[in-house]
Amino acid sequence: MTYTLFDFLQLIGSLGIFIFGMKIFSEGLQNVAGHRLKSILGGMTRNRFTGVVTGFGTTAITQSSTTTTVMTVSFVNAGLLTFVQSTGVIMGANIGTTITAWMVALFGFKFAITPIAVALIGIFFVFLFSKNSRLRNLAETMVGFGILFIGLEFLKGAVPDINANPAMFAFMDAFTDYGYLSLILFIAVGTLLTLLTQSSSAATAITLVMLFEGWISFPIAAAMILGENIGTTVTANLAALVGNVHAKRAARFHFFFNIIGVIWMMAIIFPVLHLMDSAIQTFTNSTMSVMTGDIESRSNATLALSLFHTTFNILNVVLLFAFVPYLIRFVEYIQPDRGGEDDQFHLKFISAGMMSSPTLAIEQAQKETQQFAGIIEKMHEAATDLLFNPDADREKLLQKIHKYEEATDQLEIEISDFLVRIGERTHLEHETTEQIRFMQTMINDLERIADIYYQIGKLIERMRESNAEWPELATEEMVKMMTSLQGAITFMTANVAKRPIDVDLSKAIELEEQLDKLRDIFRDNHFARLEKGAYSARAGVVFIDILNRLERIGDHVLNVNESAAGRRLKAMRMIGTRA
Repeated sequence: MTYTLFDFLQLIGSLGIFIFGMKIFSEGLQNVAGHRLKSILGGMTRNRFTGVVTGFGTTAITQSSTTTTVMTVSFVNAGLLTFVQSTGVIMGANIGTTITAWMVALFGFKFAITPIAVALIGIFFVFLFSKNSRLRNLAETMVGFGILFIGLEFLKGAVPDINANPAMFAFMDAFTDYGYLSLILFIAVGTLLTLLTQSSSAATAITLVMLFEGWISFPIAAAMILGENIGTTVTANLAALVGNVHAKRAARFHFFFNIIGVIWMMAIIFPVLHLMDSAIQTFTNSTMSVMTGDIESRSNATLALSLFHTTFNILNVVLLFAFVPYLIRFVEYIQPDRGGEDDQFHLKFISAGMMSSPTLAIEQAQKETQQFAGIIEKMHEAATDLLFNPDADREKLLQKIHKYEEATDQLEIEISDFLVRIGERTHLEHETTEQIRFMQTMINDLERIADIYYQIGKLIERMRESNAEWPELATEEMVKMMTSLQGAITFMTANVAKRPIDVDLSKAIELEEQLDKLRDIFRDNHFARLEKGAYSARAGVVFIDILNRLERIGDHVLNVNESAAGRRLKAMRMIGTRA
């Protein structure tokens, strides 16, 4: 045997270059697509057919069905997409991933693409340093494309020569002599290969190289392709482990859809393979069968394998399309909604993993921030009940406020960590960087609001324990203050869900100034009551303390509105005051 450890390391390194090129190429394509990717994803919401088209288009852009399915699970988890709507996208992603196989088979084996790939890198690498983001993203895409095929060329050269390594070939050949059982074995190999590379596209490329170099036969390669279709579902299922029930269902659907496809294809695999062989012979005007494994037929065998890959996935969609409702019911049966567990406060929208597109990742974070603002609304409602509802269960309300406050602490940490990870990416748009900064400020202000409500809850409880009470007029003033603050919080929650350009800051300032005026009036009234001995010192201290804290909440609410709008108006207001 002439194959050494150094040769093996070259093989691993070649695979690393290929996967790195695929990653750069994929990320570049997504950055070039930018907001258009979001528009494509909008097709998910119509019906299963448009979902299939959407899944195909998204996978064509991302160059990874794994990315598309994880993205789909994330969207289901975020409530941006229903489980039923996601099924079409998942089916389309299976078809879209076959584009990579065709690209590799055509450019990697039928044509000498490597010199062109090197030339592309030479032309575009200088633009990687351009200040123009669009040009920089295009350069990243083309450089990734070049690295991908350079890696493929290295990979072909690093695969051991079967004639020089008979012992290694004998080892491989020993597993291919069991007929139908060998196919089942290599389905498992294909699944494992996809799990190791975390990319069905990379696993498919490796399979094409092994077929081209003569290490495996055409039927064995086809079995590996079927296994890779199973392996690509595992990543999405892992991502859904921390998702809600709907995300889990989407991931389970993907798994069972592909498993069913592999089962029916295995029942007719040999007639289908002969049909692929005949089609390629007719198309290439060749008399050599790809089933024989002859050297002359190996480049055609890669085309036949790509045709098999595409045909299988298209047929699987066509055959199972009408049965999707039954498969949905089956998935819902094995993954029931246990009720309540998904209503707990946790990361609902970014728990299924980091989006590969910064634009979509920020949208996930924004949805999470909307949930954060929703908790603030619930805290205000609980504090209102605690203050004015004599029949309320005070202990339960205090526990609820405490639970909300703990939830906001955790949300702030996890959302902030997610935003930091987005910000660590290179070549982010200036607008994206600014949006991340404002979102960091926003969640900090929201957490401060939650802290204040928790402190207010403790103040109210201390007053109740001392049997101190406010006079009717003081209670009415506090009702007005809470009602005014409720309006400001409701307006804030609506703004958090809007685009920065749609946020009405003038209304936000008006609501905050109204709170300031009420605080000033009620504070003067409070001191007048104290002088008259209208209530005890403890009750008076609690009143003025809560009043001041509510006004501070109003300040933080305005800060959140300004962050949602992506601008600060304090300087502008100072200029207006001078005028």
